[in-house]
Amino acid sequence: MSPRDLFAGVAYALAAGLMWGLVFVAPALLPDYPPPALAFGRYLAFGLVALLLALPDRARLAALTRADWAEAFKLSLVGNILYYLFLSAGIQAAGVPLASVIIGALPVVIAVCANWHERALPWARLAPSLGLIAAGIALVNRSEMARVEAGGAGAYSLGAALTGVAVAAWTWYPIRNARWLQRHPALSATAWTTAQGLATLPLAALGWIGYLLWPGEGAFAASGWAGLGPRPGLFLLLMLAMGLFASWLGTLAWSRASQRLPTSLSGQLIVFETLAALAYGFWHRGQGPDLGTGAGIALLVAGVVLGVRAFQRQTTA
Repeated sequence: MSPRDLFAGVAYALAAGLMWGLVFVAPALLPDYPPPALAFGRYLAFGLVALLLALPDRARLAALTRADWAEAFKLSLVGNILYYLFLSAGIQAAGVPLASVIIGALPVVIAVCANWHERALPWARLAPSLGLIAAGIALVNRSEMARVEAGGAGAYSLGAALTGVAVAAWTWYPIRNARWLQRHPALSATAWTTAQGLATLPLAALGWIGYLLWPGEGAFAASGWAGLGPRPGLFLLLMLAMGLFASWLGTLAWSRASQRLPTSLSGQLIVFETLAALAYGFWHRGQGPDLGTGAGIALLVAGVVLGVRAFQRQTTA
């Protein structure tokens, strides 16, 4: 990994985080839409965007092998559909607070799992940045943790189990995606992102049909135009925005970061998504962070800086 790759990889990871943070805005703007509608709507839009972008990129897509398409399908199934299904189910079972606390552990979990296989950095040099990130996540989510402790044991146990599956799915996805890209350096990140979108399209379409046919959901969908709920215009606009920016551009930026960085570093940089989501959330509410949340944000930033510097010293050495 050259210094140029390190700088470019961090920049791409930052861009991906800024894009992915947008997915936390849609539920706030559409509070009357259930999580499955937002999840399948987002990935249906991702697939349609990829279908449009496939036309100018058809030559590179035609060069993909059968193994490439099989891998894109597996990545889409696990990293997109299953991840959001289990996350949505976890939110419905126990609420957003518990899910946010568990999902917040992703940067540390991914970095530890990736370094366990890569050995990209000695554990003693990786631990300080992971410790700061973990402390920052704990501070940012301290109010959510208080709500978790006050909740009912049964519902929270089920929610924790379902969200844990979501964490496992999205721990597998970036590690597997990075390995595939690093083993196939000639693979275009743009074509690879479009291929994942095309693989997601039939899965999301089946999920959307199943959602409409699910008992109780059909009446909700029928309340708006073309089965799109009570606010079809805003829903369509936000889904297309998430499909283009959060899904296609975010995945493209993440794939380019994965081509340049060890996964044990890029995993830590998922913190950018948390920071972006916090910024967008405070902007939406029209208020700033309190002292504890501000301290948590400072620890998250410090952890990222420390992690990048540790790999920078490794690169220089």
